[in-house]
Amino acid sequence: MRKRVFGSIFLTALVTLLLTVSLLLAAVHSGLSHDMQERLASECRYIAAAVDDGGRAMLEELGSLYADRITLIAADGTVQYDNAGDEAAMENHAARPEVAAALRDGVGEDSRLSDTLETQTYYYAIRQQDGTVLRVASTAASTFGALSTASPWIVLIVLVTLLVAALLASWLTHVFLAPIIALDLHEPLKNDAYDELSPLLHRMDKQNRKIRSQMDELRRRQAEFDDITSGMDEGLVLFSAQGEILFANRTVHQMFPEETAAGGYLTLCRDPAYIRVVERALRGESSHERMEKDGRVYSVTASSVAEGGQGYAAVLFLVDITDRDQAERQRQEFTANVSHELKTPLTSIMGYAEIMENGIVRPEDIGRFSGKIRSEAVRLLGLIEDIIRLSRLEEGGGPTQPEPVELHALCRTVCDRLQHKAAAHRVSMQVQGTETVVCGQRAALEQMVFNLADNAIAYNKPEGSVTIETGTQDGAPFVRVADTGIGIAPADQPRVFERFYRVDKSHSRETGGTGLGLSIVKHGAALHHAGVELQSAPGQGTVITLRFPKVQET
Repeated sequence: MRKRVFGSIFLTALVTLLLTVSLLLAAVHSGLSHDMQERLASECRYIAAAVDDGGRAMLEELGSLYADRITLIAADGTVQYDNAGDEAAMENHAARPEVAAALRDGVGEDSRLSDTLETQTYYYAIRQQDGTVLRVASTAASTFGALSTASPWIVLIVLVTLLVAALLASWLTHVFLAPIIALDLHEPLKNDAYDELSPLLHRMDKQNRKIRSQMDELRRRQAEFDDITSGMDEGLVLFSAQGEILFANRTVHQMFPEETAAGGYLTLCRDPAYIRVVERALRGESSHERMEKDGRVYSVTASSVAEGGQGYAAVLFLVDITDRDQAERQRQEFTANVSHELKTPLTSIMGYAEIMENGIVRPEDIGRFSGKIRSEAVRLLGLIEDIIRLSRLEEGGGPTQPEPVELHALCRTVCDRLQHKAAAHRVSMQVQGTETVVCGQRAALEQMVFNLADNAIAYNKPEGSVTIETGTQDGAPFVRVADTGIGIAPADQPRVFERFYRVDKSHSRETGGTGLGLSIVKHGAALHHAGVELQSAPGQGTVITLRFPKVQET
């Protein structure tokens, strides 16, 4: 803008200067031409008077001294004398305007290009007493003689004027633009500028208010969007049509802490499943894949969004389905295990019943077969009861309200219930420690201790022992069941609390275990917010400790 304003001012000054000089030169030229014509008229009269007195000799003498052209023309147009050329070679001048006017009116003048001098020439003619015409001529070159001598000064003056015009144009440009440059565009109505800018400033102020309102709305929506996405458990990533990452929420940064959630989509993850999903979405195809990374399982879903003919943007969702996947696997395993565990005793019952029904069993074997049927039915009933207990624990333990339970007395009750089984396995049992109270569901707590003690007997060695200890450590009640049994290998320890998982399947079959005892313990501990600690080694026995939360003093 500064250049345009400067150019406009300077061009105006330049045009004004050139126009002024042109008009001035035209005026000077006109004045000089008028002066020359008057001079020619005066000189022509003087010469005519001298020629009338001195004759031809005076004419020739004046012609040799006079700088301008002098011509004597007869009444018939014949050139009798010319001090600038050969009169014999000249054509008849009767038709020349100034000569014709002088012969007719006594005086004549004209301005034209001379055939002889080949320059613009001014003519003045007077008819003499003898009828001849005396004509004096002067070229335009003599008119500009005075100007030519002053031309260097004229050029200098023009250059100086142009320099002054440039400086003034620069100064005027600064003065003109200073108020505009100093405008505060954020508060346009507070500016002290030209009155002509007032409509523009009012429109700018209105536009600024509208923009501020829109920006406030955008910030509010952005804050809402950030609040929503930051609280999402799912990962959310937005891609441009060029594959650039426009946004990634907090969950994405937690899923990929070592990657860069900026730049192209490949900077976030190089997993083939992720790349396929994103590239399909950028082509306009929504897709879904399953991705595994760092031991976690993710559901990767991408949807395409058309960008008005400029390609497809993409929205990517990353959902951690590890727990759901594990739960699904556990459900499938549980279903398969339940089917197998229920089918095994039922098959035995049906087999023995079919033999007895067909009458192919000996009378003395009927009692033994009936005992088999009964033991398998008891086993089946125990399995169903364990499944029901486990289901109730998963649902919160049932309708029973929590109550204070003294653990030492509870453990003695469990010990009394299992004395017969312990004696059958030649295992001794004892309860030791101090009295301690927890708040919980008595039935669930008794079942937990019962299952731990029952497993300690079942997987013990002949002449082994089971010790149940109760007490308080650092204000937290605990129950510890220790045995001198076969122990558990380190590889099996993380899985012993899973449903139907058995370390020694053949031994479990012999003892009639259902594989749900420790799973019931784990869910009962979760119900009472207790921790479960396992210490074991093959051949060195097992110690399982239940640690309950600290008792709140009232």
